[in-house]
Amino acid sequence: MDFFLSPAHAAAGGGGDVFVGLLPLIIIFVLFYFLLIRPQMKRQKEHRQMVENLSTDDEIITAGGVLGRIIEVGEQFVTVEVADGVQLKVQRHTVGAIMPKGTYRSAS
Repeated sequence: MDFFLSPAHAAAGGGGDVFVGLLPLIIIFVLFYFLLIRPQMKRQKEHRQMVENLSTDDEIITAGGVLGRIIEVGEQFVTVEVADGVQLKVQRHTVGAIMPKGTYRSAS
């Protein structure tokens, strides 16, 4: 009866081994998703919400490390006061974090 099997099918060892061979790849993908992809998507969502909720008098730090207080909020840009009389206009998405109130004055 073995003479009816093709040599390639006989070398593969049967149909059940294909799933067993793919199982490590599936496990690696699932681990990648839960350890890398999902947390990154969560951080992106939180950052997007933070940028959408920016308002005047928020004390922020930009991605470049500039600390200041927002004095004007626009569609794409925010104007940040970094010192008395010194204002910078930065893109909204470059805001890295909102700092606790009083951080800007205590750093001056």
